Amino acid sequence: MNSPLPSAPPPPPVPASAAVASVLDLAPVLPVVVVEDAADAVPLARALVAGGLPAIEVTLRTPAAPDAVRAIAAEVPDAVVGAGTVITPEQVREVVAAGARFLVSPGWTDVLLESMRASGVPFLPGVSTVSEVVALLERGVREMKFFPARAAGGTAYLKAIAGPLPQARFCPTGGIGPDSAPDYLALPNVACVGGSWMLPADAVAARDWARIERLARAAAGLSAGGTSR
Repeated sequence: MNSPLPSAPPPPPVPASAAVASVLDLAPVLPVVVVEDAADAVPLARALVAGGLPAIEVTLRTPAAPDAVRAIAAEVPDAVVGAGTVITPEQVREVVAAGARFLVSPGWTDVLLESMRASGVPFLPGVSTVSEVVALLERGVREMKFFPARAAGGTAYLKAIAGPLPQARFCPTGGIGPDSAPDYLALPNVACVGGSWMLPADAVAARDWARIERLARAAAGLSAGGTSR
């Protein structure tokens, strides 16, 4: 992940006080979390961490998201909590103040990019075209979110651009599940994938944290070319 910090990323679990150099290397899957009730944030995060997924992207799609980030940062020390669907400098400031340790955006502009860079935490700007990738490389950014992955061309697209743009590393997100994740992870320019399949809506609604932990453990075991490590 793009960061001003030169040090190598520490292995999970990562204490809350430790700096994060690259979220891409913490686990093969980055859970993409939509929190409707901030009271669910802590037990949900604990289930994901217990299952082996320490990096957690809380998307800013609900009013509860900033409070969820704040709660996880304060109460789940082994979680590396970040904020996704970040699209404005105001959101960058809000979530970093709440304790977000990385930022993810679905796309980028120069204004948003500079705000994320100035925040001092790692960030993944979203791309879906070669021109966007090249523009980020010109700006010194090498780690990106590929979104929406399946709709934008999936594994075939990423494989095609690996040759001319080997500097870029991606976290594909969007339409990825446990069956397709290994195909993405097999690509040389994919470091991890983002997804929410380990957080089925019925399990979250029922607060079935044990089921979410089991699904997280299966996701944490995914590897290139197979179903589990």
